Amino acid sequence: MRLSREAVEALDREDPLAPFRERFALPEGVVYLDGNSLGALPRITAAAVAGVVTEQWGGDLIRSWNSHDWIRLPQRVAAGIATIVGAAPHEVAVCDSTSVNLFKLLSAALELRPGRRVILSERGNFPTDLYVAQGLARLLKGRIELRLVDGPEEIAAALDDSVAVLMLTHVDYRTGRMHDMAGLTAAAHAAGALALWDLAHSAGAVPLDLAGCSADLAVGCGYKYLNGGPGAPAFLFVAERHQEVARQPLAGWMGHARPFAFDWHYEPAPGIDRFLAGTPPILSLAALAKGVALMAEADMAALRRKSLAMGELLIALFEERLAGHGFELASPREAERRGSQVSLAHEHGYPVMQALIARSVIGDFRAPDLLRFGFAPLYNRHMDVWRAVETLEAVMREESWKDPRFAERAAVT
Repeated sequence: MRLSREAVEALDREDPLAPFRERFALPEGVVYLDGNSLGALPRITAAAVAGVVTEQWGGDLIRSWNSHDWIRLPQRVAAGIATIVGAAPHEVAVCDSTSVNLFKLLSAALELRPGRRVILSERGNFPTDLYVAQGLARLLKGRIELRLVDGPEEIAAALDDSVAVLMLTHVDYRTGRMHDMAGLTAAAHAAGALALWDLAHSAGAVPLDLAGCSADLAVGCGYKYLNGGPGAPAFLFVAERHQEVARQPLAGWMGHARPFAFDWHYEPAPGIDRFLAGTPPILSLAALAKGVALMAEADMAALRRKSLAMGELLIALFEERLAGHGFELASPREAERRGSQVSLAHEHGYPVMQALIARSVIGDFRAPDLLRFGFAPLYNRHMDVWRAVETLEAVMREESWKDPRFAERAAVT
């Protein structure tokens, strides 16, 4: 039986998260299913950032570090993120980029496990994570090794007494496949290794419990599901049990125990603040603060239910309407194994996605052949999924993707 438009519209009428959509500035007529790359703009953000610029920076100038407590803004934003990832506020720091934070934590992990020289990961991990590990290995002149396995089923067997840290992305950026965080963390610990999780496609998208999983370390970004804006500051997590002995290599002044003592000798700050480095980026933090506060209002269980429902709807419509057009489902079919996205593989994935975007349905493409559709339940509707598949069916039926302009690769895919 074909799914009906009326039934999908009813899902939106009954959606308890529906009121959140009005709190985002979304272009009229656009279906936006790319929140797993860049989250939408919360309506409150522009005015909030403008206030920091004109009233605080413009009016109070440097006094704002004290009068508006700019200096503690990273900690306030971190406390909001902590509630989203299942951590204590003093276990999260907001700073730098995901890649820089990963470098810090990999370095710290290797020092926490002296005598072990292996960073274990999987070949399909997000490339920048592998690049960071490769760069650290070069810096240490071969004293450490990045060891890669082909898939999740090989991880447990590769955890031996040479592994210092297991580094994995919780939700795969290509397919949305989700690792068993608790199980793999336990396996790492049983082998004497630490577990470091990249939450870029998890934070704000799926329920997380870093404390309950006994995770050691984690990084995540602020510009996807946390809606912090392009290039928003990232965050890192260090379990309290490691904080007083863990050291990071970027010994900047904001990580000093007394930054304004201007002591020539570095003394790390107590707790999570030792993982800070440079001056906080106040304008981008002001934007991220609003996205985090908005996300923290939502019930994560309801968000997960809606995310899974949208994924199931897209897959059902895909199987019903796109058979014979050369697509394959690249994401796990089992809902509980997926994050908040569905990916379809197609030989001509890039021009197909560009043709779809030209019709105001925005997903994205990941090489070599994946069309990605991300679900941000705070602002996406079930009808967005309906329209996306309906438009994709038209693109394929009319063969509009064959227009040569859609094959021209842009700088960002």
